[in-house]
Amino acid sequence: MSTQVFPTLAGLGWSVKRTPLWKTRKQESISGKRTTLADWSFPRWQWELTFDFLRQAGANQQVTSFAGSTYSEFASLAGFFNARQGGFDSFLYTDPDDNTSPTDQPIGTGDGTTTTFQLVRAFGGFVEPILAPSAITNVKVNGVVKTLGTDYAVSTWGGSSTPGVITFTAAPAASAAITATFTFNFPCQFDDDSLTFEKFMAALYQAKSVKFSSLK
Repeated sequence: MSTQVFPTLAGLGWSVKRTPLWKTRKQESISGKRTTLADWSFPRWQWELTFDFLRQAGANQQVTSFAGSTYSEFASLAGFFNARQGGFDSFLYTDPDDNTSPTDQPIGTGDGTTTTFQLVRAFGGFVEPILAPSAITNVKVNGVVKTLGTDYAVSTWGGSSTPGVITFTAAPAASAAITATFTFNFPCQFDDDSLTFEKFMAALYQAKSVKFSSLK
């Protein structure tokens, strides 16, 4: 599982689509009564990005501005996609509108025995797990700040089979409120094994649809 972060490119355009995905089984009887069964307890997210321009002079060249700056967005995006082997490997995506937890996000309550707690964040009132924390600002037990590496450890995406888990060296006391403040990425994979780039002017490409979805 790769931990490479999706590149930030100047040509990102409008609109950006973000879709929550659920999996529900539905069965309808002869009488018309409908029965549903939810297979997932939290959604996957799908993004569709549009890049209005990706600058590149040629296959192995860079566009140079009059100020001497160099640009190679086409190569950056194509190279990133190819390094993932299309939809094979994972990567991390930083959503600009959803990458930080609320301050002192509740993540659990101590019982005197449990030492592991999954990082979560509330988004519009719905709470879902976070699997790829990028930075931990603080973790508190009953309002007391704990020290990373001494009082607790955090598992990361690509480094553990249970990513995004806080593990305390000593179990928090019963009824102790456990909170965390952190930033995070979404682990994702491209939806397709192909990505279309269109050259519309000299040294300028565009990618009208770059689709990828989060992983569980």
